[in-house]
Amino acid sequence: MTQPAALRDLLTAVAQGQLSPDTAFDKLKHLDYQPVDNFAKIDNHRKLRTGFPEVIWGQDKTVEQLIKIFQAMAPENPVVMATRISPEVYGQLQKALPTLRYYETARICALQPASVATDYPGTIAILTAGTADLPVAEEAAMTLELSGYQVSRLWDVGVAGIHRLLNNRDVMDSADVLIVVAGMEGALPSVVAGLADCPVIAVPTSVGYGASFGGVSALLTMLNSCAAGIGVMNIDNGFGAAVLAGQIIRTAGKLSASA
Repeated sequence: MTQPAALRDLLTAVAQGQLSPDTAFDKLKHLDYQPVDNFAKIDNHRKLRTGFPEVIWGQDKTVEQLIKIFQAMAPENPVVMATRISPEVYGQLQKALPTLRYYETARICALQPASVATDYPGTIAILTAGTADLPVAEEAAMTLELSGYQVSRLWDVGVAGIHRLLNNRDVMDSADVLIVVAGMEGALPSVVAGLADCPVIAVPTSVGYGASFGGVSALLTMLNSCAAGIGVMNIDNGFGAAVLAGQIIRTAGKLSASA
């Protein structure tokens, strides 16, 4: 019941006498959420409300819980995604869910069609300061691609070798939203925001030596950026950056459609 068309079809079937009110009631009683045993409640209408479907937080759940949640969500969702999944957990999940795909760098697994259509115009570019920031960046990239957004990637262009960024100005110039992922001192988003004419979302990572305080140093740098207008996510929150970038693209599309 996650798509408007499904709800419309249900109401039409009742109106035409093809479905009894009691059967329709049984289907509608989980309209707001669907219980899974006594440990989860699936928010089936989150995409209708917010534009993004519910995504499973994989870390800290048992394999058995994850399997049951995947199985409950699959009939109503073309793509079912879980974040923060280790290779070991994925190996156990695949025994029960043989079609489950795994994106190891992103630590995301998904039940999905063979190809996911790009549903939204525009491009979201994702940049990293270093190679060690890739897990967070790929979490953002795969979340977006599995949700129907077009993504471009530019890795390892941090301020220690700023010419690497400047030699790729075309990536920034062609983007509609930029997600910039950096650890250490977290300076890259400030540099990018001083060059770009589109929204910049900064994501601090927990990469760095001891004085980086597990990403707190990068977080504070981004919050205190001299370049105005940067949106800053929590440490290592690639998923949150993806959702915000997607909402920006969707809002721009709605404004264009109403113009």
